[in-house]
Amino acid sequence: MAHETPPTDDERVPAWVADAVFYQIFPDRFAFSDRFRKPSNLEPWDTAPTVHGYKGGDLYGIVEKFDHLVDLGINAIYLNPIFTSASNHRYHTMDYFHVDPLLGGDEAFDELLETAHGRGIRVVLDGVFNHASRGFLPFNDIAENHDKSPWIDWFKVQTTPVQPYDEKRPPRYEAWWNLHALPKFNTDNADVREFLMSVGEHWIRKGIDGWRLDVPQEVTTPGFWEEFRARVRAVNPEAYIVGEVWSTDPAWVAGGGRFDGVMNYTLTAAIASYVIGDRMNHDVILPNEHLNVWPPSNAAEFGDRIEALLAAYPPDANLANLNLLDSHDTSRFLTLASDNVDLLVLALVLTMTFPGAPCLYYGTEIGLGGGLDPDNRRSMPWDESMWDKDLLATTKELVRLRHEHDAMRSLAYERLGPPNGADWGRTYVFVRGEGDHRILVATNPTDHADEVPLTGWHARERLSGSAIATNGVLELPPFGYGIWSVD
Repeated sequence: MAHETPPTDDERVPAWVADAVFYQIFPDRFAFSDRFRKPSNLEPWDTAPTVHGYKGGDLYGIVEKFDHLVDLGINAIYLNPIFTSASNHRYHTMDYFHVDPLLGGDEAFDELLETAHGRGIRVVLDGVFNHASRGFLPFNDIAENHDKSPWIDWFKVQTTPVQPYDEKRPPRYEAWWNLHALPKFNTDNADVREFLMSVGEHWIRKGIDGWRLDVPQEVTTPGFWEEFRARVRAVNPEAYIVGEVWSTDPAWVAGGGRFDGVMNYTLTAAIASYVIGDRMNHDVILPNEHLNVWPPSNAAEFGDRIEALLAAYPPDANLANLNLLDSHDTSRFLTLASDNVDLLVLALVLTMTFPGAPCLYYGTEIGLGGGLDPDNRRSMPWDESMWDKDLLATTKELVRLRHEHDAMRSLAYERLGPPNGADWGRTYVFVRGEGDHRILVATNPTDHADEVPLTGWHARERLSGSAIATNGVLELPPFGYGIWSVD
């Protein structure tokens, strides 16, 4: 991003983000600890997840599994909501200032944060500020006291009495996607804005390293996110602010006014369309078509999508976008790829070598699958006999290479092939980095071997993969890839 003067703390992207490898954790499903007593009506850990059931994962469990994260090379975690809630995903917030007791409460969070920072891991929390839950005290007061409630202007109430539980009748208030359980805040109310700003500041003061912001496009009050950013960054100038924006929309990051980056679902869709192609499992594609994963893309079309994506955002945002293959809102990439692990590996290669901050959804590294919600939120299996050890080793190698090579974390990205007018089918080649610190990456997501010319470059050392570079030619096996240092 060009500036006539150096960017202010409000404007600039935290330097640590471009060097981060994130790991997204759905707390109820990651790890179960015995350190505190829990209610008895929990679902068995190894059974299929349900919409409303709890598995009992908690924050102490995450602490106990930090060795796994450190060994994997993770240096930042993004936690799905952890505040008091009456839902296993905790997007129905009841108390914004306390951690859910089923997760271990505030003491568990304090230990998690201290342990994470002690091991060099940043912590980003999920902020749900568009809507609360029907159990949130101000809304509950409206349900009890109708138009006499002092909180009635905190929400967009149409008429009283409201109907928060009778889902056969209209709710009588604005709710997210018209879901009775999720009353929408009236962010035009100054008291509501101040409350939400204070939540953002409180957890930054507690020591978190940033916020992932849920459905920010639905908060339409002018200046809301600009104020949120300014107040959060006034507490911690290095706080990372990333928005859940599914489309390519540079307005959210332009000028440093709102977010540092967005969840890069545009990249997710491009990688899936190219890597998976006609092996796509259509049964688990998002029905609302948030992700444009179909039809398949050849290498030239994929390159066009990548170049358009990089051109759309300012340089700082390209380094701060959160690059993911899947999340709690999508089917897992492995299942979308019809359980083809080789295709998942190629997708990981492309993610780990792309500008921005890569993010692994928990379990991806050991081959955890899952279809549409709630199947995409399966419990993490800690029986290592159930793990794909080869996939784990490859994931570790790719993460290690990203940490070791500046080129993989830089902004520089040069598409080599297919060049204009060349028909390479689906083999794609690009270079990352500048000067003497450059790497070349090639991927072949087909079931047949391929050879493509390597013109103007000399491959010095193969860093990962089974492809071969000899005599100006790249030889890629079926579903193969290669990463080389080049000059």
